[in-house]
Amino acid sequence: YDSGRDGYIDLMELKLMMEKLGAPQTHLGLKNMIKEVDEDFDGKLSFREFLLIFHKAAAGELEEDSGLLTLAKLSEIDVSIEGVKGAKSFFEAKVQALSSASKFEAEIKAEQDERKREEEERKHRRAAFRELKSAFTQ
Repeated sequence: YDSGRDGYIDLMELKLMMEKLGAPQTHLGLKNMIKEVDEDFDGKLSFREFLLIFHKAAAGELEEDSGLLTLAKLSEIDVSIEGVKGAKSFFEAKVQALSSASKFEAEIKAEQDERKREEEERKHRRAAFRELKSAFTQ
C-alpha cells in the first residue's frame, strides 16, 4: 500500500488501504487512526508503527470503535474459520507477493547496473577518442 515507495503509509495511502479492505473511513477517522500509533508524530505510519497496530490489537489496547481495530481484524487470518489449508494458502500468497516484489527490485537493480556500465563504457570511449585526437593535433 506504500504507493509512494517512501517507507511510510500516509493519510491517502491509508485511505486507499481501508477502502480496499472494505472498511472505508472518514478523513477525521483516518487522522485518528494514524494519531493512535504515530510514535514520532510525523503524521504517517512507519513499518514499526504499522506493526504496533497489531501488537496493540493483540494486547486489547485498541478502542472497539477504532479503525485500527478494524484494520487489524481484516488483516489477520482466523485458522478456525479458514482452516489450516486456508492459512497455508494465505501465507503462500504472502510469500509469493514478497518474492515477486523482490524479483521486481532485482530487475530494477539490474537495469540500473546496466546503465552504469554503459555510462562507464561511454566515458572510456570518449577518453580513448580524446587521446587519439590529441595524437593527430600535435
